[in-house]
Amino acid sequence: MSNASTSACKQPAGVIAPVVNLKRCEGKGDCAVVCPEDVFEIRRIDTADYQQLGALQRFKLRVHGMKVAYTPNADACRACGLCVTACPEHAITLARFGMP
Repeated sequence: MSNASTSACKQPAGVIAPVVNLKRCEGKGDCAVVCPEDVFEIRRIDTADYQQLGALQRFKLRVHGMKVAYTPNADACRACGLCVTACPEHAITLARFGMP
């Protein structure tokens, strides 16, 4: 399960969570590959999220297959930061759990 050593993790689970900027995310999945805690899921963007995007972001999503990264297991994040550095679009930041 672990791609990173436990020493790379900076927090216990449930303190820090990844926040995905859907305006930047292209759903390439690098975050899901490197995450040792299986926090990410790459799937079709939810209709409500899609409708909140501007025309340029909508077009970009269509070109990239309408997929983005969601974090259904955000409470498992241990703040290793691997997702932040792996994302080619710089679409992920780490924030206190429950805070945008």
